[in-house]
Amino acid sequence: MDGVLAEVLLEQSRDPRALFGMLCRGEASAERVETLRFLLQRLEDAGTDLGALPEAAREVATGYLVPLLRGRPGGADPDPGPGPPSQRRRVLRAAGAALRSCARLARGPPLAAALAEEALRDLRAGRCAPGVEAAVEVLAAVGPCLRPREDGPLLERVAQAAVALALGADGPGSAVDAVTLAAARLLPALGQCGGAALRAVWGALAEPSVPWGPDRVGPELQVLSTLAEKLLPQPGARDVGPDARRCGRFWRTVQTGLGRAEDALTRKRARYLLQRAVEVSAELGVDCTCDANGGTGPSLFWWSEKKKDELLKFWENYILIMETLEGNQIHVIKPVLPKLNNLFEYAVSEENGCWLFHPSWHMCVYKRMFESENKILTKEGVLHFLELYESECLPFSPDFSEFIIGPLMDALSESSLYGRSPGQLVGSGSPLGLKLQKFLVTYVSLLPEEIKSGFLLRFLQKMTSRHWCAVPVLFLSRALASVPRCKALGVEGLLALRDVLRCTMVTHQVLLRGAAQCYLLQAALRLVDVEQVSLGDVSALLVSLRQEESLGRGTVLWAELCDWLRGNERYFRQPSASGSQGLQEASLTTYVKNLIQEYVRSPAWEGEGSLVPDGLEARLTATMVLLAVDVEAKKAQNSGKQRTQNVLGLFLDPLLGALVKFSTNAYMPVPKTDRCLQLLLTLLHTCMLRGSGAQEDEVSILLQSLLMSASESVSEFILRRLTMDELRTVSDLDRCHLYLMVLTELIHLQLKLGWKAGAPICRVISPLKNACIRHLQETDSGQEPTLARQIQRVTSMATLARVCEAIDLQPALQQESLNTGPLERFLSTLPLNQTLQKPCAEDPESSSFFEESSSCQGWGKIVAQYVHDQWVCLSFLLRRCHPLEPAAEEDKLEPSLPSVRTPAQTLCAALDALSILPSDRVSPVFCCMKALVPQLLTSSESLCVESFDVAWRVLTSLSNTQLTFWPNLRAFVQFVFDDTILTTAAKTKGQAYFRIKEIMYKIIEMSAVKTGVFNTLMSHCCRSWLASARDPQGSLSSARHYSELILEACTFGTVFRRDQRLIQDVQAFIESLGHDCATNVVMESTKREDCYVRVCAIKFLCLLDGSNTAHKSFMEDLAIKLLDKDKQVNQSRARYYQNSLQHRVKNRIWQVLLTLFPRFDQNFLNEIIDKIFQAGFANNQASIKYFIEWIIILILYKFPQFLPKFWDCFSYGEEKLKTSICTFLSVLSHLDIIIQNIPEKRQVLKQALLVALQWGLSHNFSIRLYALVALKKVWAVCKALYMEECDAWTALIECSLSQAESVHGTGNAKKNWQRIQDHFFFATFHPLEDYCLETIFYTLPRLSGVIEEEWITLGRFSSFTDIPSGSGPLWCFSRTLLCELNPGDWSQQDAGTGSGEADGPSEQADVQKKIIPWGHDLLDADLELALQDRAAKLGKSISRLIVVASLIDKPTNLGGLCRTCEVFGASVLVVSNLHCVHDKQFQHLSVSAEQWLPLVEVKPHQLPGYLQQKRAAGYTVIGVEQTAHSSDLVQFCFPEKSLLLLGNEREGIPANLLRQLDVCVEIPQQGVIRSLNVHVSGALLIWEYTRQQLLRRAGAPS
Repeated sequence: MDGVLAEVLLEQSRDPRALFGMLCRGEASAERVETLRFLLQRLEDAGTDLGALPEAAREVATGYLVPLLRGRPGGADPDPGPGPPSQRRRVLRAAGAALRSCARLARGPPLAAALAEEALRDLRAGRCAPGVEAAVEVLAAVGPCLRPREDGPLLERVAQAAVALALGADGPGSAVDAVTLAAARLLPALGQCGGAALRAVWGALAEPSVPWGPDRVGPELQVLSTLAEKLLPQPGARDVGPDARRCGRFWRTVQTGLGRAEDALTRKRARYLLQRAVEVSAELGVDCTCDANGGTGPSLFWWSEKKKDELLKFWENYILIMETLEGNQIHVIKPVLPKLNNLFEYAVSEENGCWLFHPSWHMCVYKRMFESENKILTKEGVLHFLELYESECLPFSPDFSEFIIGPLMDALSESSLYGRSPGQLVGSGSPLGLKLQKFLVTYVSLLPEEIKSGFLLRFLQKMTSRHWCAVPVLFLSRALASVPRCKALGVEGLLALRDVLRCTMVTHQVLLRGAAQCYLLQAALRLVDVEQVSLGDVSALLVSLRQEESLGRGTVLWAELCDWLRGNERYFRQPSASGSQGLQEASLTTYVKNLIQEYVRSPAWEGEGSLVPDGLEARLTATMVLLAVDVEAKKAQNSGKQRTQNVLGLFLDPLLGALVKFSTNAYMPVPKTDRCLQLLLTLLHTCMLRGSGAQEDEVSILLQSLLMSASESVSEFILRRLTMDELRTVSDLDRCHLYLMVLTELIHLQLKLGWKAGAPICRVISPLKNACIRHLQETDSGQEPTLARQIQRVTSMATLARVCEAIDLQPALQQESLNTGPLERFLSTLPLNQTLQKPCAEDPESSSFFEESSSCQGWGKIVAQYVHDQWVCLSFLLRRCHPLEPAAEEDKLEPSLPSVRTPAQTLCAALDALSILPSDRVSPVFCCMKALVPQLLTSSESLCVESFDVAWRVLTSLSNTQLTFWPNLRAFVQFVFDDTILTTAAKTKGQAYFRIKEIMYKIIEMSAVKTGVFNTLMSHCCRSWLASARDPQGSLSSARHYSELILEACTFGTVFRRDQRLIQDVQAFIESLGHDCATNVVMESTKREDCYVRVCAIKFLCLLDGSNTAHKSFMEDLAIKLLDKDKQVNQSRARYYQNSLQHRVKNRIWQVLLTLFPRFDQNFLNEIIDKIFQAGFANNQASIKYFIEWIIILILYKFPQFLPKFWDCFSYGEEKLKTSICTFLSVLSHLDIIIQNIPEKRQVLKQALLVALQWGLSHNFSIRLYALVALKKVWAVCKALYMEECDAWTALIECSLSQAESVHGTGNAKKNWQRIQDHFFFATFHPLEDYCLETIFYTLPRLSGVIEEEWITLGRFSSFTDIPSGSGPLWCFSRTLLCELNPGDWSQQDAGTGSGEADGPSEQADVQKKIIPWGHDLLDADLELALQDRAAKLGKSISRLIVVASLIDKPTNLGGLCRTCEVFGASVLVVSNLHCVHDKQFQHLSVSAEQWLPLVEVKPHQLPGYLQQKRAAGYTVIGVEQTAHSSDLVQFCFPEKSLLLLGNEREGIPANLLRQLDVCVEIPQQGVIRSLNVHVSGALLIWEYTRQQLLRRAGAPS
């Protein structure tokens, strides 16, 4: 329309000034400026030679266009007018194109250079978006008009400024639109200038000083893709411009874009540049090399005409792989991975084994896979990389090492990658972890020796550079521990290992943490170069390990460490402090002797109130002493005990000498005594052999004997320190704790060596007790409390608590050295929860306390410890006293025991204590409540219920605190579920009874998110119930009232989240390693897996006595509840599929029923037989079906009286029974077992034959198969018994069986007949000989497809020692070959061995490839073509098709149309409201297509004008509608410029718009429905238009 107007204006007047003046007046609208642009272009094309034209063009440029671009047209308001930003951009583009024409029309002084200089100044000075955009438009307009020679320096400056702006070098203040304009318009315009301008642009891009990094890759690739045709040489070009293929920075940018770019557009630009470079190289046919490595390795890119075919094949496969990875769909990507293997084959020379292609290209593929959002793809990429060295022999490359340390280890930090593969057994280990181990072993073995050390050091340092979860650290450590022995790590490597050990301590997964420590130590033993490290360096590493988790005496790891020290002790580097040069012999014995002498030597006096040492040095010294002793024992195995004793005495002489002087040297420095006691304590803890059932060895016995020789001196020293007011400061409380730990350890040691009357440790207990009571009874005479007095009170209470614990350990203490009467009287009068008053600030001794820890929190911890110790003492008192009845008026207790006399007040005090004590101090309060609540349940039930609630709230508040939760949980369970409390509550059936049950269900609910909670409850209850059941009068009354607990335990087990299952799988893998992993020895198994709840319940049930009436009643009641639960599961609406929660629950129910079956008598079976048969009619999974069949077989075998009921099951009609009759036919196939106890078998066999023959005629194929199996087995029994009565049936039966054996025809009938006969349930399973726990809980679930989490081996039953194992057939192993069979199901199809699937797709196999629109036609850099949107930047081909959807209402249809238009390259989609793109339904269908497709808003009432405008622009307006004169789509030929108008979903195209259409097109139909969905209709026409245009371009007739 604007071009037509320009022609009309030229016809009316030939005076340019008049024409320009007419267009430059008034509002600067887009239409007016575009008309001016067309007029100037028309004058330029016509070449009109008018004298006034150049001057007029100059005036228009300087007086109108430049101010307009700057936002000041004619001095008017800076705003160019109302309208959206797109309208302003339209004005700017039209003004820029007009300015270029003015620069060409102007004659005389160079206008272009002047405008460029001015715009360049604006560009450098401007910071606001409009100003920068205007400057870019001016430069883009006049840039091509600059003269290469005269304006060369100016061109260079413009090019540099343009590159800086496009790359974002101007900083965050740069306008985004200006950056886009610079990259997509200004730089291509400068590229057209050629020569100096192009060289300046390329020089600015490739300048080494220009900053480079991953964050700048996007802008650089945008610039490079825009200038691709100018920066790559073209065939036949005269001017030899820059060649980007020879630039290393160009290829590094492309590689970074391929592998690390986050957005798809940047990655696409990188692929486009790579493809264009390969295409150009092939077209030129000239050798090319980019040597960015200084000739030290393969080039980043090279081309050789001699190897053109191989190179094209390599890059074709490479680009295909990178394109396929964009889909993030594993089923599409997996077939392409074999091509990646071929890339490695191409990349390595067969002649010399060197890299032909730079390995960084391969790394880009893996980086892209590692960065994928699809974790399955990431895992596939990691596995593929780890398998490289299994099939390829790759030469060394530094890039490989950098890739392993960087992207690979970053990817390996994702825990989810280490999950088990489908079908893999629990405990078999992570496939990725095993491949990682194999890969690291192979890769390190192939590394050059001079590289190996640096690689392993950086590997360890990478493990410390981030927070790792427990699972990745474990498998990385395991892989390191498998590396072949080499001298690779020095002091720096040991420091890195120590840092990794610290990282492992972060996780709360204790078993995984301990295993990782074991592997890291093994890695150190394999990789450390002993000549570079000293024994001090090694001991510093060892002290970083936790002995209670990994490095314990008696483990394989400890023995391996001793062997390593023994073999290398002569070669360790001596410390530099010794003044020696080079290597000298360093004895381990000498080192340890010096170590302990240095340790015991008196430290510098630190003054009164010095802190207790942290114990780290004591651990180090104790560990090295015991290692040295064990090493010496290995050296002299024949010397026997005497040498070990001599060595141990040599080491401990300094320590023993100091300990013996404790009681005589009153002036020995306190720090020295602290250190000696710490070492004594640590030696006793460390020397103990780890593991359950570990016996004491010679070293530990000798050590204990030596240390006990100083026990008298030590105990007297402790007595003096604790009773003589020598502990006066806050730091002395830690010292008191140390003394009490030593005292407790000495008591344990004395008990172990044999308790003797008058032993030194016994002699201090009585005075210690008396002194503590005296201190606590003293009053302060009304004076303000001092810090020293208060510290002494805390110390005395803590000591008294330890004395009470000691009496519990050794009752002989009470008889020999204690008169417990005063102690009990004192404890009973002790004010409960009495808090210590804070010392007065004026006290001189308290000044340091107020300076250092004057906060309430600091003193609060001291008070909490004091209150805690009070409750420890009260707990002792309550245990010592006989069970007391509730206090009543007529039943007074001794007034000397008020705490015992008034249990209600004491319980109230306990509730108060729970509110003030910290979480790790509440256990003794629970113990006291356990003793108090039974006395109050009948008289003060509400108070007891309150105690339950408060205790539960305290426990739940600790659920995230691992260290304190489990001990408190055990104390809570022992309190609330004490057998006395349970029995008393059940008798009254009051609030307490129901509250206990409520807490029970809450614990079960908590177990769903915190594994192991239910285990604690079940273990406690079953042990207490078994204890009462062993009593001849035991009635299991408590268990009977809480039978719901056993019921829930029998069916317990949750379906875990993926992360929970991963942790459990890895823990099972570690446990499966047994003693090979030291952490399994030093750590006691927590038995917190869910399966142990069921194990506990089953073992409890197996230990019940079937002859005991109470026990039998309990089991029968449980069986009825299990059958009812099975019925509830059947009736539930929850989805029931294999291995669903419902399937697992039913599986557990029937496992328990099978276990209980031997205890059922005929009377009880009369009650439940109908329920069992009814369960057989239900739609069950295979495992449930086998269990029901098995129990029916056992019932009929033991009680043949139920056979009539069994025959009745076959009397229902086939339609009602459906395939459930197969259950009873399976039972019938085991008739040989059932009739063993029947004297007269013939009638039963005849009935069985009749039933089998009857159901062998069923219409259902599966029923016929089961009936034939039953018929074959029953007939075999009949023939064995020579039954003459059945002779009449012989021909019929033999014919039926013969026909089944020789069946022919299509289908799988013959295969299925053979499979069902070979099925384990009919071929191998024996209902009597296979009756055992192994078959019920492991073999049968394994063979029937139940998930591995449900398999419980007999070893798990025997390893659960909380409850003893029983005896009898259940505890035996199966006597058949059933346990040796592999899982399988006769009804499953064969896997197919000849499919070739195992080998994977070959390179020649066709693969799925998504269409990715490369730039078939490159971006036209002509300035007249407007930059429409991001789609144009992408380089995709855009048609001349306009799709008008303004009449469509539904967002789903609009979203689908948007996607279709983008895929087929429509030029624009017209909608009624642009806000529709924000609708979620629209976005769901469009999948981001709106970001790549131009959208225009035209309201429905504006459509007539819009259609008229487009018709004037040359478009044919086509309506998609069925009219009287509509054309058939099959016969219609679309013009290139087509506008497609789509109608409304309901009303179609209105009549007023039908009149404006050039043609209507309809889609031919064959069906009855009168119309298609509008999106589908539009899609069909858009595709037909695209198809015709493609054929037209190819030259074929459409």
